[in-house]
This record gives sequence, C-alpha cells and structure tokens, in this order.
Amino acid sequence: MLRELTIRNLAVIAQVTVKFHDGFHVLTGETGAGKSIIIDALALAAGGRGSAEMIRHGNDRADIEALFDLPPRHPVWETLRKLGVEADPEEALLIRRELQAQGKSSSRINGQSVTLSMLREVGEHLVNIHGQHEHQSLLRTDRHLEWLDLFAGEEISGQKEAYSRIYQQYISVGKERRELEQKSRQGMQMLDLYRYQIEEIEQASLKVGEDESLQDEKRKLTHAEKLSDAVAEAHELLYGSKGLAAISRALNRLQEVSKVDPVALQPLVEQLQSAYYGVEDAAYQLRDYRETIEFNPARLEQIDDRLDLIHSLKRKYGESIELIVAYKLRIQTEASQLENSDELLKSLTEQEAHLLSELQSLAEKLSAVRRATSRVLAAQIEQELAALQMNRSVFEVKLTSGALGVSGTDAAEFLLSTNPGEPPKSLAKIASGGEMSRVMLALKAIFARIDEIPVLVFDEVDTGVSGRAAQAIAEKLSLLSRDCQVFAITHLPQVACMADHQYEIAKQVTENSRTTTSVTELEKADRVEELARMLGGVEVTEKTRHHAQEMLALAESRKNA
Repeated sequence: MLRELTIRNLAVIAQVTVKFHDGFHVLTGETGAGKSIIIDALALAAGGRGSAEMIRHGNDRADIEALFDLPPRHPVWETLRKLGVEADPEEALLIRRELQAQGKSSSRINGQSVTLSMLREVGEHLVNIHGQHEHQSLLRTDRHLEWLDLFAGEEISGQKEAYSRIYQQYISVGKERRELEQKSRQGMQMLDLYRYQIEEIEQASLKVGEDESLQDEKRKLTHAEKLSDAVAEAHELLYGSKGLAAISRALNRLQEVSKVDPVALQPLVEQLQSAYYGVEDAAYQLRDYRETIEFNPARLEQIDDRLDLIHSLKRKYGESIELIVAYKLRIQTEASQLENSDELLKSLTEQEAHLLSELQSLAEKLSAVRRATSRVLAAQIEQELAALQMNRSVFEVKLTSGALGVSGTDAAEFLLSTNPGEPPKSLAKIASGGEMSRVMLALKAIFARIDEIPVLVFDEVDTGVSGRAAQAIAEKLSLLSRDCQVFAITHLPQVACMADHQYEIAKQVTENSRTTTSVTELEKADRVEELARMLGGVEVTEKTRHHAQEMLALAESRKNA
C-alpha cells in the first residue's frame, strides 16, 4: 500500500506530506482546489509523463516522493530484481521523481537512479489510475485477450507457455526455410559459376611460391646470352695469363725470397696461396655455371604462358596464390551447401509443417479454454453491474478467430448492452459517462484480486451518476478496498461518507499573495462539516450537519454489514 506521499513545488502545491492508511480514501474539496494534482503526483511517481509546465511558478524543480509498504510475495520485487535495482522485500519501497525547469527529469528507487521506462515498468505493478475518460488497460481492445487469459489463471497459463515455446520454434524454422529458399534461388544461379571456377583453379595446379620461381627462371632465360658472355669472359680472365698464371708467378717469386725475411714475407706467401686456390675455385665454378646457361626460346614461351595464366587467376580470385587457393576452398564449401540445400530445405519444410500442426492443435485448446472462461467472466461482470444498478445489462466477451499469432488464433473484445433489446457493442462506443464509470468499476472489482496492484485511484468516476447508482458505486469502492488500497476524488456525499479516510483539499492565499494548496486528513467532526458542505453547497446549516451525521452513521453500518 501507499504509506506516504510528499509533493514539493508541483502546480499550486508548495509542499505537502500526506500519510495514508489501509482501506478506502476519498479526496474532496471545492472545484479547482487542486484535488487532481495529488493524483498527478502519484502518476508521476509511477512513471507518468511530466513536463516543466507542472513546476510551481518561480521554482526550478518539483519533487515527488512516494513510500510503499508491500508484502514480500508482491510481483514488483521480481521486476526490480530483473531491472537490477537493489531492494529488500522486508523493507519499504521509496520512489522519488524530480522534474526540472530545463525539461529534464530524474527518477530513483530506494536511492538508485533508474530510467523513466524502468520506473514505468515498476509503477505498473503499484498504481492503477482510472478517470472518467482514462480507462487504461481494462478498456483497451488490444489488451482484452490478455485480461481474459489473466482471469482464466492457471487453467490456461501452462497451455500458453507450451504454445509460446512451439510458436517461437515455428517462427525460427520458418525464417530459416525462407532464407534457405531465397539463398537456393540465388545459389542455383551461382552453382555453375562456382563449379567452373573450382575446375579452373584446380586445372591450374598452382603451387605456393611458383610465380616467384618462374620469374627468376624467366629472367635467366631472357638474359642467357648476356650471362654466357660475361661468365665466359670472367672465366678467361681468371684462368688466363692475367689471372691464375700471374698469381702463380708472383707466388713463386715470393717463395724464393721468403727465407730471407720469413717474418714479413711468409704471411704474404700464405695469403697468395689462399688467393690462388680461391681464384682457381671461382674459375671452375664459372666454367660449371656457364654450362648450365640455357638458350631455350621454347621454355621461355612456356614460362610466359604460365605466368599469364597465374596473373589471370590473380585478377579473378586473389592477389596471391595463397588467396586463390583460399578462395577455392571457400566456394567449394558454398557449392557443397548449395548442392545439399534441397535435402535441407525438405527437412525444414517437414519440420515447419509438423510445428504448424502442433500449433493449430494447441491453439484450438487455448480457444476452448477461452470460450469457457469468457462465459464465466461475462456472468461475473453482469453480476457486478447488477450490484451497480445496471441489472438489465448484457456483457459479452466476443472471441474471433484469425491467423496464428503470439497468443494463438483468438482476438477478444468486451461488448456491452445497457438497454434491453439492443445488441452488445464495443465498450468504446458507450456514450454515457455514468455507465462507463460503473462498467469500469465492475471490471476492476473482478480483476483487482488478480492483477495484485495495491493502489487503485478513481478520479471522479462517479461523474454522471446520482441517487441509488451513486450509493452502489460507493459501496463497490468500499468493497474493493478490502483487497487493495482505494483512492477516489469525488463530489458526491454518497461516495465520501463510505470512505474509511477523508482528506480535504483546500486552496489558500499566503501573506505574500501566493496561492497554495493544502491537504488535511479530516477527523469525524471535520468530516461532518465537509459532508454538510457537499450536501448544502455554500451555506452549511444544522439540518445539513444532521443529515451528514446520519449519512456517516448509515455508511458505517453498511460497511460493518
């Protein structure tokens, strides 16, 4: 339940802190006193939309704090856990919302910053606000099936889980099949190309490093004559009179005199001997190398053809032989998948058909439960409407069947006829505000025990009713407050007298000529005065006071009964 609400600088409210209790609360006061501001503040605390215009003039921000006391089993704790908000179910839940003049807002739950969407998700478990024309989820056609299933409870929840699981599989398999079909259509056009490319690359019998090796060989063949002439000349120079013969003569001369000065000359002798053998070896290598030089125009032509082929493949498939080979491996895999796609497509088609058959069977079971549930729900709502002085009304849950969807094949809509002989129509087409108020109250009376929302707010839902209908609404609100905390803004004394707690909303002008709104919880004597004002208007007489006392006493006896 809502234990305390603090409002600072919101509209004409400077600052108020209001404590609340179990049961049925009414907010009363003159028109324009600011009763709806209390509801607006609660809506903001539950994640409602705010704006800078709501901030009291002359202030840079508005603050709202709402303190809730909830049982540990309440679903809001699980929602907080999923959102990553630390909260102890054994402690109170504090929500703070701040509006800034710059248009920004901030939200905190138990001191932890949360986004507005997170706050709204939490608020959906805490507060449900109903106005004369603000019917929220109960009167939204797209939510009627959800409410019907909620009313069915455990009887349908297991079947819905099974259906949802199979439905997700069906969607997944169908998506995979369609993607494969599209890929197959495109792939069949590519398969011949892949096969041609694979064959072209395989026939080339490429070897890594082959192109560099061929370039080396081509360079030698192209310059064979130049190589041969240079090597022959070098061999002649080394092996002729200017080469080995000259070194040999120099070596003989030094050997002859080395004994004269062995310290200086013997190292030179050894150096020349080494040079002689080195030059001799180089001469032999040049001779051998010259014999390997090939003059082969036919081989050169073959190399050119091979390099042209490799260059052509590089342009098509990759900048190197390694990349060409990698490309071939990739398209071999894709070609294999395409060649086997018919078998896979057949398997997916069969699987999809099987899942569809299973889904249709589960959808029929869901529909059967919903049809039975809709009759029970309609009967209970008609019972509630009868208690609200609409005993000749006909309520109907219209189920229509369509394509398979997330919730089966069903769509639901709540229909109502308030006049005998008239067919039931959509709730949205009900013209009378008083009738709409009672329909909404009847729905809420049934679902309040199911949705576990602890705080219900009714903003002038008694508009357009009077007499016995007003008394019936008051009694229904009082009964509702046994399952949850109920708040109502009302101008009807019949409703106000049935409350367990009454708050007067009043507007005053301060010494500095500023208007501000106050909220005061009324004791019994004050309630008599307020009810007398509601009964008699501007002038309160002893007669109206006596009437107010009688109403309070009668209301107390009705609640006790």
